[in-house]
Amino acid sequence: MGRPREFDDAAVVDAAMDVFWSKGYESTSTEDLCVRTGLGRGSLYNAFGSKRGLYERVLRRYAEVGFGAQAEILERPGPLKQRLRALMVAVIETDLGDPVKRGCLAVNAAVDAGGTDDVVADQVLRQFSRFEAAVREAIACGQRDGEVAADVDPSVAARVFVSAYYGLRVLGKVVRDRRVLEDVVEGALARL
Repeated sequence: MGRPREFDDAAVVDAAMDVFWSKGYESTSTEDLCVRTGLGRGSLYNAFGSKRGLYERVLRRYAEVGFGAQAEILERPGPLKQRLRALMVAVIETDLGDPVKRGCLAVNAAVDAGGTDDVVADQVLRQFSRFEAAVREAIACGQRDGEVAADVDPSVAARVFVSAYYGLRVLGKVVRDRRVLEDVVEGALARL
């Protein structure tokens, strides 16, 4: 029987997330991961199989943490547009406040490997789809409550909103003018 692990998987995944998020998958070396996590190469590979296996775990963890934060805002009491605006303003604050301009790890993964790596593309698509479904449900509830016009298709409105939301994450990496980013918010909400 092997020795029990002497480290916390979640802490290792969080530490690795920081490296992948800052450097990207391709630019992250196993040595970078060992330094940041404090694990030796053997421990890292025994626990996660490979750099790739660790990256997939990181993307799953990022999706869970990110969706939790998104759901918390969507489920708050108050008018729908206020909650949707809060979602978008939160990412504007995050991106404008990040001195290294990391953006969204899921968007970065989609751009970096999504077109050439089916596993990564599927993981990111699941994350985006889960968020879209939550937004669609919130819009449908807003429609039932009379906040959203009856002729608005919740599925289409959710897709437009989610596209604008993730578009903000891309823009936030290069646009420093808050007003430009807020224009995107107002444009996305105007459809409702």
